[in-house]
Amino acid sequence: MAVTQDILRSYRHPRKVMRQLLQKGQREDRVLVFLMVACFLIFVSTLPKLARDAHLDQSATSVPLDARIGGALLGWMCIAPLFFYVMSGVSHFLARLLGGKGSWYSARLALFWSLLVVAPVWLFYGLVAGFVGAGAAQNAVGLIVALCFAYLWGASLREAETAPES
Repeated sequence: MAVTQDILRSYRHPRKVMRQLLQKGQREDRVLVFLMVACFLIFVSTLPKLARDAHLDQSATSVPLDARIGGALLGWMCIAPLFFYVMSGVSHFLARLLGGKGSWYSARLALFWSLLVVAPVWLFYGLVAGFVGAGAAQNAVGLIVALCFAYLWGASLREAETAPES
């Protein structure tokens, strides 16, 4: 099944989709692609806000748009993936303390897949942040992104940690 269809199915049945991904076998290349595509989409979601901020801040000491984009690119494509690897390791360690039976790989898959699944909602958040700006709408969409991610990651991690360790 196509990844886009799996993303859509994950909103209704995240554990079932995670179970199917785990049954495909341990493939580090697939998990890394999930992470890098998610980070790239999240980076793209920041572009409208960066452009808005650069346009509205016309002071002599303002940071130019290309520098803002470069910093966001460095952050999302180089630093964030390292953070997410550490975050998946910590989540697996905590799950093991609570009786989880998954593997380090399954914990990575759960986190990285959840990031990829929530990326389209994150793109919408970026549009709201860029075109509407700070306010109630941005906060509401940000809350939706956070709740979607928490739901998806929690369900995926639960499925990943009930799977037998390989």
